[in-house]
Amino acid sequence: MRYARTNTLLLRTPEGIVFSLPLAGPVSRFLAWGVDVGCIVAVSSLLQKILGLFGNAGLAKATYVIAYFLISIGYGITLEWYWRGQTVGKRVLKLRVMDEHALRLEFGQVVVRNLLRFVDLLPGLYLVGGTACVLSRRFQRLGDLAANTIVVRNQEVPQPNLEQLLGGKFNSLLDFRHLAARLRHRTSPQAAAVALEALLRRDELEPQARLQLFASLADHFRSLVEFPLEAIEQLSDEQYVRNVVEILYRRTDGST
Repeated sequence: MRYARTNTLLLRTPEGIVFSLPLAGPVSRFLAWGVDVGCIVAVSSLLQKILGLFGNAGLAKATYVIAYFLISIGYGITLEWYWRGQTVGKRVLKLRVMDEHALRLEFGQVVVRNLLRFVDLLPGLYLVGGTACVLSRRFQRLGDLAANTIVVRNQEVPQPNLEQLLGGKFNSLLDFRHLAARLRHRTSPQAAAVALEALLRRDELEPQARLQLFASLADHFRSLVEFPLEAIEQLSDEQYVRNVVEILYRRTDGST
């Protein structure tokens, strides 16, 4: 893996295939944070009005301070975990948090980067975090550096011509609709893009590298969802990945 001066993180697999991830810069990250602050303030203001109805001003104020602290922390942790690295602001700006090695984001990483947000905010308006982001080669604030995370811009991956790519072959995994739906939910956009790119460029690989690459991809997708043995026992790793790509990119109405 190496960093390119074009604000892009290049990831090189052991098989020699290079994938790129566009890094989110300080401006887009600051705008996303502004949207998130607006969401937190809106929820907190609603809570404050509700607490004001109880009449005890002192108790309401103390409860509000504690609640605001919990909302501020819980907002980022909850959304980034369940939305796979996104908050409302990141969705609006089309950004996503991910592991700096493009691995699946772990819950501990989400917690660390959000807890250290209070340090990044010092002394105000994200001065510490913004300075670290500008100086970092990968636009990482202190929370990202501690959690080994990066923020990337979501790439719009064009819909492939599946009929041409897959050749109309039978896909045994499509028979298990609930498992296919679970696979779509658990697969990150980055993993889907890597699998598609591997299929598109498979003929460029040396035979041994091709086997190793598809073995790694197949192991990753098998770890996300376990299909019945009878559906996959006759499939090679490459066929398994091909079937997965069809599930991920074919719309539920059967069209591509």
